[in-house]
Amino acid sequence: MDAFADKLGRVGAWCGQNKYLNAIKNAFQNFMPATISGAVGVLWTNVLVNDSTGLGALWSPIMVLKVLNPIFTAMQYATISCITIGITMLLASEIAEANGETGAFPAVLGFVLWMMVTPTSFAAKDLSASFIDKAGKSHGYTLGKFINVTGEAAKHKISADSFTYSGILNNYTAATGLFTGLIVAIVGMEIYNMFRKNDSLKIKMPEQVPPGVARAFEVLIPTCLTAIIIGAVGLVCQLATGSELNAFIFNVVQKPLQSLIGNNIFAVAILYVIISLFWCVGIHGNNMVSAVKEPIFRPLLYANTAAFTAGAAQKDIPYVMNLTMLQMFGEFGGSGVTIGLVIAILIFSKREDNRTIAGISVVPGLFNINETMTFGVPLVLNPILDIPFIIAPVVTLVVGYLLVSSGFCPKIVLEVPWTMPPVFLGFLCTGGSPMGAVSQLIVIALSVVIYTPFLIAYEKYQAKQSEAE
Repeated sequence: MDAFADKLGRVGAWCGQNKYLNAIKNAFQNFMPATISGAVGVLWTNVLVNDSTGLGALWSPIMVLKVLNPIFTAMQYATISCITIGITMLLASEIAEANGETGAFPAVLGFVLWMMVTPTSFAAKDLSASFIDKAGKSHGYTLGKFINVTGEAAKHKISADSFTYSGILNNYTAATGLFTGLIVAIVGMEIYNMFRKNDSLKIKMPEQVPPGVARAFEVLIPTCLTAIIIGAVGLVCQLATGSELNAFIFNVVQKPLQSLIGNNIFAVAILYVIISLFWCVGIHGNNMVSAVKEPIFRPLLYANTAAFTAGAAQKDIPYVMNLTMLQMFGEFGGSGVTIGLVIAILIFSKREDNRTIAGISVVPGLFNINETMTFGVPLVLNPILDIPFIIAPVVTLVVGYLLVSSGFCPKIVLEVPWTMPPVFLGFLCTGGSPMGAVSQLIVIALSVVIYTPFLIAYEKYQAKQSEAE
């Protein structure tokens, strides 16, 4: 056990000190207030002030607030639908800080580099629209089918291909472009750092020049060279593969990872075993894997959010598993779903010391904070209680997956604060569905059942230890 704990400790130390994993984790954590604000916008426009799918269908007076809906629609778009921009800028800033850079310019450069590999000009003929007929069949059309050029324009060879528009598509700013943003921010800032540390590339200004101006000229050449290199990478990708960089990364990296891990309950189970093993040796397991978990599962959540916002039926919401689904079924009460152990102790424990710790842990556990249990019982390096600590979240995740897959629980479509108490969390993240709350009650009860026999065995062990002393 000691040798195993030592090996896990070394892995944990490496993860904790890794510049890139830390930067990705911090970027997502720092953007969290924005994404939760976006979820509030979705709740407002789809669950509350909505007369077809929300509270407005049951209580019409609330629709007087519909005049405010554009505010919340814009809030959702500026956060959830633009997550790639925010994460790219924050990650660039984090990488630059790790490299000794200060100030806000790295975030700006991160955005510039991302824009350089992001298409901004498109054929208008490819604009599409669709509808679903009474039989449930979907029909799609592109604008090109309706463009018929005649007269003077036709004489000058104006065709459907001549109509273009400029902008940044949601495909690039939303979660589908996330991996491109991560890669561009990391690679770009490392290239920039290499040039920035080269004294021969610095333009030295006279001492009487204001520091801000001198600083701008000092990084001018590194900035220009970095932009050229990243732009060249995007161009080479386009010429070599026929796809722009974002599509290439999505198809080669992001989509396979989401298929291999994000939509695979067995891979998720292994992931949560790893998280629990870290906790068993006193290392914050979620922090260790968040840099891997967030980029894979957050895009799945936002794809569901987009479908829900568009009014899609449950069968048309794409993903069963996503970031909030894992939180709902695998992290309620904290890692190891230890609220089940708290309840088991309060019901079945005969030892005053354990009941005292459980009593202290009730309120933190309701807000998904479990350190009082983890280090109070303790669960760390406790072979008897570590078994259910590892098993319970895997079982509750599998059951949760079955509940959602079967349609008993609606698909999870919204992000909520990780401190949201269980049951309320299930209600909100499913778009205000009572069955979300019921589903979370089921897995809470299941966690109690899993922990109870091990608790009884542990208290027998404690009693023997007390007698031996």
